[in-house]
Amino acid sequence: MVVSRMKKAVLFLSSAVLFAGLSFAQTRSGNNPASQQQVAQTQFLTVDDVHAGMKGVAYTVFQGTKPEPMDVEVLGVLRNMNGPKSDVVLERLLGEKPEYTGVVAGMSGSPVYIGGKLLGAIAFRIGQFSKDAIAGVTPITQMMEINEFDRSVPPAMPVSSAKRPASMAKTSGPGADDFSGMQNYSQLLQPIEAPFVFNGFTESAVKLFADKFAAAGITPVMGVGGASGEKQPEPIVPGSAVSAVLVRGDMDAAATCTVTYMDKDHLLACGHPLLQYGMVDMPMTKATVVATLASPLNSFKIVNTTEPIGAFVQDRHTGILGRFNKQPEMIPVKLTIHGPTGPKEFHYEVLNNAKMTPLMMMATVFNALQGMNQYGEETTYNMNGHIQVNGYPAVRMTNMFSPVESMPTAFAVAIAVGDHFNRIFGNPFETPDISGVSLEFNLEKDRRSAALESARTDVTEARPGDEIMIEAVLRPYRGERIVRQIPVKVPTSAPKGTLRILVSDAETLDRKGRLSPAVSQKLDLNSTIELLNKEHLNDHLYVSLLEANPQATVEDKVMPAVPLSVMNVMEGMRATQEMVVLGESAVNESSMPVGYVVNGSQVISLTIK
Repeated sequence: MVVSRMKKAVLFLSSAVLFAGLSFAQTRSGNNPASQQQVAQTQFLTVDDVHAGMKGVAYTVFQGTKPEPMDVEVLGVLRNMNGPKSDVVLERLLGEKPEYTGVVAGMSGSPVYIGGKLLGAIAFRIGQFSKDAIAGVTPITQMMEINEFDRSVPPAMPVSSAKRPASMAKTSGPGADDFSGMQNYSQLLQPIEAPFVFNGFTESAVKLFADKFAAAGITPVMGVGGASGEKQPEPIVPGSAVSAVLVRGDMDAAATCTVTYMDKDHLLACGHPLLQYGMVDMPMTKATVVATLASPLNSFKIVNTTEPIGAFVQDRHTGILGRFNKQPEMIPVKLTIHGPTGPKEFHYEVLNNAKMTPLMMMATVFNALQGMNQYGEETTYNMNGHIQVNGYPAVRMTNMFSPVESMPTAFAVAIAVGDHFNRIFGNPFETPDISGVSLEFNLEKDRRSAALESARTDVTEARPGDEIMIEAVLRPYRGERIVRQIPVKVPTSAPKGTLRILVSDAETLDRKGRLSPAVSQKLDLNSTIELLNKEHLNDHLYVSLLEANPQATVEDKVMPAVPLSVMNVMEGMRATQEMVVLGESAVNESSMPVGYVVNGSQVISLTIK
């Protein structure tokens, strides 16, 4: 098992430490030199014992499943290079293959042995276009500090593109910053990319979410490798390729690096974080390297993921920790898209993670919609479905999306889906247990949007209790005007004077009662779900009767016509933005589906006698 700090101290004093599961691991090791060296008598080499000129060997897979040896030569130790008390050992890779390919994306985690002792994992490279195969090694003693039961969340990693000077344009490959202006050494020595292979995704889908992937630390690779799910009889050993899965099924996304160390229950890999998300629950699979592509810009491994072997449970600063035979809890997703040629279904699972699930849901939904043969710039989508959260009412996912000039319609759908997941995961009180997602889409080839052109009543005066008729005129995109009549009853409590009638779209009403982001992030999960389920439908036309009395919204509760005395008592909540106060109260609300995405609002005045 992974040792604690106290056990690590014992390791420093002992020449060798044998773990309880060595006989089990040795049985699986076969004749691979790296596996025998790792599990037969595991000894660690500390950074204090390393000096320039030392020779050793590292193991990684260039093709297939068998790790191959690479000679290494220590160039020196870079103290505190990876943070306080986090050293990096700089080494040169020697041999025909590493000298040809250089440091390869997917090589991170490759174990390095000196004098038969495990030094650590190849984890860093120096920039792009380097003619020398020089790599940085994360010491194994630092990787062994990763604790399986650590539930802390690391601080957000800075986005490298933020506030970048205009004179420092990005010139490097995906996921790496290399500026034409002044550089510092920390920009040169960087973690080796663990390419996230997107299989079943269109190029436009990956490009559209490129900035969001970059912010999450993901370097997408298109069309090279995939997920076969096949059995892989070869045992996984130190030096083997191992994959972490974000999405699996009809669409796949996975990142691959190399196993550094293992015992009967765990393995350590990468030597650097994948996403630095802390405690995770990601499927862990074996992987086959189809080929290693050499490139002056960015050499990388083409990988197929194969059979599952457990789950990664920690994604930390010095590596990732996996547990064998653990079943990860993924979120099953079913998308059904109804087009002119019949329905098409997509079934897949998404990683259950507060930061990654919303992004992967957006990318997969957009990818599925955009990949339909009926997809076009004028397509309108009717969405209907739910997000199932155990212990709570299902989150309703119903709306219509019609083309707008600013973005593709499928992207607007994806943003709406992602927003729901962000708000569900964003509550500070409880981790949501999402058990499934089911969405249905009906595609219509026309742009079904309509602007509210005018609204009027059949009378100018009315009494409390009277029923009046609201007539609205809608102007569809490239179509004849549509007239809709909505009957509305004047409340019996309506006071004499002027009654304002708001005829509007859904966005106008939602915007009026929307809480500030600071307040929304303080809501518990139940209140968040209730607010989501109360949102108005944008293919409906709404009529709201407004009285000249203040209305207060506290969390998910709306209190119309609040007396002034009560409002004064609640003034403290208003000052802290825990309560939203509007000058008017919506005392009655009626709606009518119109079959178009409605935009606009009108206010009518009615005299109450």
